[in-house]
Amino acid sequence: MESGESSSNERHSVLKDSSWFRQFRNGSNPWMARYVYALIFLVATLLAWAARDYGGSALTEMERLKGCEGLKDCLGAEGVLRVSLGCFTFFITMFLSTAGTSKLEEPRNSWHSGWWSAKIVMWIGFTIIPFLLPSAIIQLYGEISHFGAGVFLLIQLISIISFIMWLNDCCQSDKHAERCQIHVMLLATTAYVVCLVGIILMYIWYAPDSSCLLNIFFITWTLVLLQLMTSVSLHPKVNAGILTPALMGLYVVFICWCAIRSEPAGENCIRKADATNKTDWLTIISFVVAVLAIVIATFSTGIDSKCFQFRKGETHTEDDVPYGYGFFHFVFATGAMYFAMLLIGWNTHHAMRKWTIDVGWTSTWVRIVNEWLAVCVFLWMLVAPIIWKSRQTADT
Repeated sequence: MESGESSSNERHSVLKDSSWFRQFRNGSNPWMARYVYALIFLVATLLAWAARDYGGSALTEMERLKGCEGLKDCLGAEGVLRVSLGCFTFFITMFLSTAGTSKLEEPRNSWHSGWWSAKIVMWIGFTIIPFLLPSAIIQLYGEISHFGAGVFLLIQLISIISFIMWLNDCCQSDKHAERCQIHVMLLATTAYVVCLVGIILMYIWYAPDSSCLLNIFFITWTLVLLQLMTSVSLHPKVNAGILTPALMGLYVVFICWCAIRSEPAGENCIRKADATNKTDWLTIISFVVAVLAIVIATFSTGIDSKCFQFRKGETHTEDDVPYGYGFFHFVFATGAMYFAMLLIGWNTHHAMRKWTIDVGWTSTWVRIVNEWLAVCVFLWMLVAPIIWKSRQTADT
């Protein structure tokens, strides 16, 4: 009995000495903190949407902003940018105050994972202050947001490609090769079928006749890129397997679909365009799904700091932070610029129709360029090891 009590006391002592126990005891949990920050980001996104669609009637004291750049409709766009600026300021402040945190015992870890009352007050203050700033500063922030949103898309792109490469490496490893062989073939085959079906449907829906040259070009070029990625991946010198180009094909086809869907309503090459001029339940559902997708994409990218580490062989101890706090907040800061660009169609002087997101020719071309860049980055990640290996061989 005494031995049982002593062993129980020893386990309790070990638990009390562990860093994670102290984190829970102090009410600061870095894993739970991620979801609170994501909730703050979601609320900011919804506030930006409300400022865009209903800010003109709810904020009558901001009527003076309708004169910006001589355009009557820029109040909605500026409302989005002001909320976005507040969200960006909050997360960039968190980035500056937590960057470089490596150990759970550091005070900056407690600041990241706790002090929620102070941070909520700080976020509310940062959200209010931009509404007191002159229009010229907001327009300047809008121009800078184009660059920040581009940085977010690039980070997200690298994160997705790194995950695909990691998944392929796991399946090709000696430990899992035999067990994963059938699953890889089924998954790759399914992905290719979905890609081909998606391309066929895009031809039917968005290129109904030969006059839709631009959409035909977008879709056909996506098919060419899919074939190019497959050929390079299966090349004997690369030998990256069939799973990576299949999953990248899904991503590329999805971006192409998003790009064409971003074309303004009323285009002859988009069927049922006239029906999209009125707000219906499908439009509202699409908007809600798009907002949630923004938050999920920002959240998942923010916790994936390992794919951006230059020293892959670092060993981690129990006292190390579970993820990069600085990188996490930096992604959310650029994500604030990204949701602003989506809500205003990448045009700081343009007001979009209610319950719409990421619509306009600028949005279309941003998506298309992102698709082409994704393929270039993927091909480089396949070819780069061969180039470096050949250079090392030549040097020796």
